[in-house]
Amino acid sequence: MKRILIVGGANGIGLSIAKQLTKEEETEKVYIIDKSALDEQYQEPKIESVVFDLTSEDYSIFDRYTDIDGVFITAGFGRLALFKDIPEQLISTYFQVNTIAAIRIIKHFYERLLSEKDFYCGVMVSIAGFMSSPFFSIYGATKAALKIFIESVNVELEKAGTTNRILNVSPGSIKGTSFNQGATDLSLTANLAQEIISHLKQKDDLFIPNYDTVFREVLKRYHDDFRKEGLHSYEYKLKSGRIK
Repeated sequence: MKRILIVGGANGIGLSIAKQLTKEEETEKVYIIDKSALDEQYQEPKIESVVFDLTSEDYSIFDRYTDIDGVFITAGFGRLALFKDIPEQLISTYFQVNTIAAIRIIKHFYERLLSEKDFYCGVMVSIAGFMSSPFFSIYGATKAALKIFIESVNVELEKAGTTNRILNVSPGSIKGTSFNQGATDLSLTANLAQEIISHLKQKDDLFIPNYDTVFREVLKRYHDDFRKEGLHSYEYKLKSGRIK
């Protein structure tokens, strides 16, 4: 990947991926689009950043990036809260940022995904999109929609004869990111960023970090009895100390 666009790359795992890519000799430019400006300490010649709010109606900014051979979308937000405590006006914002934005961005680059030339595309989804997730009801719903969209479009890409795919990266909680009011710590996300880059280059369609050690069993329990696993998830989150 010589030139890649990272949407949501000013902090967290997006920034970690950007910084890992700039270390590679092959990388010429990493473009970052984020609602926040890139902090001065992370700026370097290979990185070019632009401030843009994904709740905007006009997405023509993405048509500027005609020289890229990859796009990775990490933008998204969520906080642990019961559905009763989520303001109604925030519901549409959740879907705008977490779901619709990713779909619209992919639409802008879809012709390149369909082409015979290599084009690398990935989206940070979430393991919450694979199962019921109390305290994450709206967030999980936005990610479940994204999961089904990616799976469906990947079939269309395969039937169109291209080798390009959309990578669904679906982790659990990640330490060292600004998600859920956390703080960015690149030392904690560097290894995961490298793994994501590797799967992106291989044009994989799904990567669930810690699948063998954690989520294989979790998903099995959910498949066997989604009600029981939902109750287990509720209690686990209460005990995690993440509920503020």
